[in-house]
Amino acid sequence: MPSRALLTSYRRLFAAPGAVAFTLTGLLGRLALSMNGVALVVLLSERRGSYGLAGAVSAAGLVTGAIGMPLIGRLVDRYGQARVTVPAALYNAVPLAGLLLCVRLGAPDWTLLLCSAACAAAPNLGGMARSRWAHLHRDDPAARHLANSFEQALDELCFMAGPVLAMVLCTALAPEAGLITAGALGTAGALLFAAQRRTEPPLPPPVSAISAGRRHGSPLRVPGLRVLVLTFLATGMVFGATEITTVAYADALGHKASAGLLLALVAAGSCLAGLLFGLLTPRRAPGPRFLLGATAMAAVLLLPLAAGLGGAGLGLLGVALFAAGTATAPTMVTGMTLVQELLPQRQFNEGMAMAVSGIVVGISAGAALAGTVAERAAPGTGYALPAVAAGIALLIALAGRRHLATPRTATTGGASDRASDGASDGASGEAGSAAADNSERIVSASL
Repeated sequence: MPSRALLTSYRRLFAAPGAVAFTLTGLLGRLALSMNGVALVVLLSERRGSYGLAGAVSAAGLVTGAIGMPLIGRLVDRYGQARVTVPAALYNAVPLAGLLLCVRLGAPDWTLLLCSAACAAAPNLGGMARSRWAHLHRDDPAARHLANSFEQALDELCFMAGPVLAMVLCTALAPEAGLITAGALGTAGALLFAAQRRTEPPLPPPVSAISAGRRHGSPLRVPGLRVLVLTFLATGMVFGATEITTVAYADALGHKASAGLLLALVAAGSCLAGLLFGLLTPRRAPGPRFLLGATAMAAVLLLPLAAGLGGAGLGLLGVALFAAGTATAPTMVTGMTLVQELLPQRQFNEGMAMAVSGIVVGISAGAALAGTVAERAAPGTGYALPAVAAGIALLIALAGRRHLATPRTATTGGASDRASDGASDGASGEAGSAAADNSERIVSASL
């Protein structure tokens, strides 16, 4: 039975010592991240009476967070997860506490913007967890595929539970309760995650002076990563536009409270698809799999558009949204697999943080566009935005498909990188690692 296969496969995944500990502790931090947006909006709308201010403060944090996340990722790649995560988590708690204090004391609006913008050092625990899985199962591609699928399912689980938890805390206790809880969970989760030292990936061996010059270069020098970041940016627009449009549609039907359930159905579809996708044995290279995922995502997002334009009720719309969510996880899982295979180990965290930053920027842009459409067009029209964004993601992936090719020899997903990171000399040190060098030859030839 599928349920039995699911349990057996994921039980095998967690047989690795320490896997359960870093997964659970990292989950706390990721849950906090999914709570922040709703908690902040509710807090400022209640205490300051302005959704516009709430949106501006939230946007300030998203923009600086999208910039800061890759920088934190680069430091993690250079100094290790624990040495960076602990001070970053402690620092990030300070401006968050300052924001709460400014709201409480009635400080000017610009102080809220400043505090939110200063919260730019949140560690990317999801990316660091994927890096740990890649290290634990560096010689087992099937286990890495399973782990990436599980991580995507956890992301969706957090985005289902986080906003609901934040809303309950803000309405049942106090408007500040959601953000306070998110801050406590985020800080505690990051510190506990950093304490799991036995599963932390080791730093790459020292490299030659020539390679050291490239070591600090941006992962965006790899064309394949640029394709992925742009595709993820368009995918983020799908998420942001779907959220705002769904809230506006439910409100137009007089059932605004049902919007949370509808959005949970999107996440549930993606979560289930991610878990089942992990059970499949990949028979294609990651590049073609990514194209198939983007194609499926563009196709299924026509369902909510048809339901919205047709004036469907919430029940039919919920079915369409659940179906639309099922194509998201396979695309994201394969995209993160490509990040791991296109980059050497020494740039894993920075590369994955860039991918996540692309999603964050896309969510902001998609939400802003959808808000404008919701105010000026008929209910349901906004579902054209995620459909168009998914089409753009597919076009980007198709245009850059030759850059998504990974060398056949890189079947260990970075194992060859680790073996070669410490074996550079004057002639070969400029390459850094075998897998990354081969990949760059391919994309350079394509260019």
